[in-house]
Amino acid sequence: MSLWPVFTGSNQPHDGIDQLPAPPPWRAFDGGPALPTPAEHEDRAATSPDRRHRARTYIATDEAVQLVNAALYLRRPLLVTGPPGSGKSSLAYAVAHELKLGPVLRWNITSRTVLHDGLYAYDPLSRLYAAGRRASAAREAASTGRSVAASGEGKPGHQAQAGAGDLEEHLRLGPLGTALLPYRRPRVLLIDEIDKSDLDLPNDLLNILEEGQYEIPELVRATRHTPSASVLVDGTDERVTVRGGRVRCRAFPFTVLTSNGEREFPPAFLRRCVRLELHQPREVHLEQIVRAHLGEPAPYARELIARFLERGTAGELATDQLLNAIYLTGASGLEGSSRDALAEQLMPYLSRGHQDDAGF
Repeated sequence: MSLWPVFTGSNQPHDGIDQLPAPPPWRAFDGGPALPTPAEHEDRAATSPDRRHRARTYIATDEAVQLVNAALYLRRPLLVTGPPGSGKSSLAYAVAHELKLGPVLRWNITSRTVLHDGLYAYDPLSRLYAAGRRASAAREAASTGRSVAASGEGKPGHQAQAGAGDLEEHLRLGPLGTALLPYRRPRVLLIDEIDKSDLDLPNDLLNILEEGQYEIPELVRATRHTPSASVLVDGTDERVTVRGGRVRCRAFPFTVLTSNGEREFPPAFLRRCVRLELHQPREVHLEQIVRAHLGEPAPYARELIARFLERGTAGELATDQLLNAIYLTGASGLEGSSRDALAEQLMPYLSRGHQDDAGF
C-alpha cells in the first residue's frame, strides 16, 4: 500500500520511502545489481554540523511538501526557484534526512561547468606517469637479473592488459554519476545554482535525466581486457563495480536543481521538471524558522522579526540575515541604539545598488 505524503516535512527520519508506489511505466529503470544506501555519516563533507543542522531544522511549506512528493512519485527532477536565503538547497538535505537516503550528493554549478564534470573525472596524465614508473621499475628489475619471462611482462598482450586494468585507479565518479548508480533507494542529488551554467548544460542534462544512464567511454573501450572496473564514488573512498563501462540507475535519484531565477530555461527542460517556487517566509512561517534554529523568540527577537518583514517589502533580504541578527544581538549583550545599529548592519539589502535609507 502506498503512502502519501512520503515526505512529510516533520524532520523525523522514517522508512516511508519503501512504500513509494512503482514508477510510471515511462520512468521505470532496471539497473543492477542493487546497491545498499550508504549511511548518512559515511560522507563527512555532506554531513558537516552545518548541513546536519539545516536538515533537522528545515521548515517546509505545504506547497513544498506536495511538490517534493510529486517529484518522488513521478521520478522527475525538482526545479526549485527562489531568492537567496529562501531554503532552496536546505530542502534537499531535509528530504535526505527524513527519508534516510544517505549523504546528499552536491554538484555546484559555475559558468564553466560541463556535463562531464558531474558524471566522472578521469586523469590521463596521472595514468601516463604511473605507466612510466612501472616501465622504469621493470627496466630496473631486468637490469638486476630478474627473469622477465618469469614475471610475465614479455608475454604478448601483457602490456595491454595492465594498461586496461589500471584505468580504474585514475577514475572517480562525480555527484551526478554516483547518483545514477543502481541504489535500492534513491540518492539525493543537489545541482546547485543551475542558472549560473553555460547555456548548453540544461539541454545536455536532458538525455541523462530522461534515460537514467550513461557510459564511461574509457571503460567501454577497455572491456575486452577489463569487463568490470572498481571505481571510486563521489564524496568517499568507497568503490563500486562498473560493468562494461555502463551505469544505469535502479531508483531514480531525487534531484533538486536550484535557481535564483536569473535566467530562463528551455521549454524541453522545464517540461521534464516538477517546479517549485519558494518565497521569503511570512510572519508565522518566519517565527517557526526562528524557533527551530534558536528556540522561543525573546521580545527583542520578535521586534527584529517585525522589522525584517517590514523592510522586506522595500528590498531583497535573506532569512539567514535575520537569524544572524537575532543570534548576535542576543549573544553580544548590547542594548539600545548600539544593538539596533548592529542588527541593521547584519541585514543589508541584497539587491545590488539598493540604497538602505529606511533604517530602523
